Amino acid sequence: MALRDDIQSVIRGEVTDDAAILTKFSRDTSVFERTPSLVVYPKDAEDVAALVKVVKAAKEKGENVSVTGRAAGTCMSGGPLTSSVVAVFTKFMNKVIEVGDDYAITEPGVYYRDFEKETLKKNLLLPSYPASRELAAMGGIIANNSGGERTLEFGKTEKYVEELDVVLSDGSRTTFKALGPDELLQKKAENTFEGDIYRKMSDLILTNRDVIEAARPKVSKNSAGYSLWHVFDVENGTFNLAKLITGSQGTLALFTSAKLKLVKPEPHRSMLVIFLSDLEILPEIVKRVLKFNPESFESYDDHTFKLAVQFLPQMLSQMGLGRAMRLGLAFLPEVGLVLKGGVPKLVLMAEFSELTHEAALKAAQDARAALKDLKLQTRINVNEEASEKYWIVRRESFALLRKNLKGLYASPFIDDFVVPPETYPKFLPELYELLGQYKLTYTIAGHVGNGNFHIIPLMDLSDEKSHEIIMELSPKVYELVIRYGGTTTGEHNDGIIRTPYLSMLFGEKMVELFAETKKIFDPLNIFNPGKKVGGTFDDIKEAMTHHKEV
Repeated sequence: MALRDDIQSVIRGEVTDDAAILTKFSRDTSVFERTPSLVVYPKDAEDVAALVKVVKAAKEKGENVSVTGRAAGTCMSGGPLTSSVVAVFTKFMNKVIEVGDDYAITEPGVYYRDFEKETLKKNLLLPSYPASRELAAMGGIIANNSGGERTLEFGKTEKYVEELDVVLSDGSRTTFKALGPDELLQKKAENTFEGDIYRKMSDLILTNRDVIEAARPKVSKNSAGYSLWHVFDVENGTFNLAKLITGSQGTLALFTSAKLKLVKPEPHRSMLVIFLSDLEILPEIVKRVLKFNPESFESYDDHTFKLAVQFLPQMLSQMGLGRAMRLGLAFLPEVGLVLKGGVPKLVLMAEFSELTHEAALKAAQDARAALKDLKLQTRINVNEEASEKYWIVRRESFALLRKNLKGLYASPFIDDFVVPPETYPKFLPELYELLGQYKLTYTIAGHVGNGNFHIIPLMDLSDEKSHEIIMELSPKVYELVIRYGGTTTGEHNDGIIRTPYLSMLFGEKMVELFAETKKIFDPLNIFNPGKKVGGTFDDIKEAMTHHKEV
């Protein structure tokens, strides 16, 4: 194959079209399947630049070729899937380059679990880690602008990305970071492709400032579209394209290393657990608890609760014997609740972190006292060990479904919307009524403090009826979400599954600005085409897997 040979001749890494390897990289954790034509394992940034130059030259000759970056492949939206060249970073570009006093520099192929081991040696943490922290890698965390359980207090990944070393679509390399007014003028004066990007992007953002600001999502988490509202920092007077690359799913540039700001985690935690049977009072609970500044405020529903008990042995079998026995005993009250049919509609988990054990416990107690008149069933866990079982259910529910329900596949397609918490009393009953029109088994878990919910239905994807439900239910859910002032994705991004809904969310003018942004960075459309810009409903239908299970 000419392209394979051309790429191999200019890189020190590996190139393969072995059928088994292509199949391995045809899936992520979405409902999609796309088989790449080539898998490339770049050794370093020079390899990435050389790869992009070969792909660009082939595209200029009329070949239908592109390059898509991939790290751990835990994306739930089809983000790293392609039928052309996939650049896999986990094999070679997997080093934590440096951990400083308040930052770390990492390559995209580093697994988050390994990154955290290094940062914790200095008592530092990237607080925007996702629930898939044991599986995800840094490339996807940055490309999707991930968030997780600590986002409520600390914000999403975009807040912590300070600099990105990138390869642009002409194969040139640069570093995107915060530039002051004089530095921006210097960049705009450069007679280079990079200079062209700075000239056109600053003009696009300034000319359309009012449109962009009006389109800024009103909820606290968003991964939909290109975050044009984050490039100019009015407060500091800086211009930072690294903020735009964050969350762009490798459609504008490929980053080869990232400098991330880190925080020092508070050492002590206590958790207030609330068992809720009446959803009507949920916004009032959220409003009162948030006054006490929880680090995280999470939830999971009765479906998740029952499935966790059902698959308790499988869940515990992945742990060491001592931990499994301790957790098994800890879950006995939950088993009893399921047997008696007394399962709450929602379990809410508000965790407080402080410098001392006493302060963390007091915050949880004060939050519980503020709810006293609501006569709720509550429990306080005095430390992380006591809270562990709740976190396991919250974090592991998606993995449990994927692994244990034979014939059914955990199918994320309405998995990540965000609505304002004050809309819960009206929004949630309408959502449940809508879901009730379809015979679906599903779990709902989420970041209740942010209004970010993860709905994961279980479906037989070999059945065309499942595909019809995905196409029919998605726009209904998103119409409801948008009507209540929400966004279609808080963390998991657009990918194949949500790109066609961007005009519904943002309107045609913003979608035009997204397309213009893509054209400025990638005029030949060689970076991960069909994501963020140009994706269609036919793409969804064509890429949907027909596998019964994985």
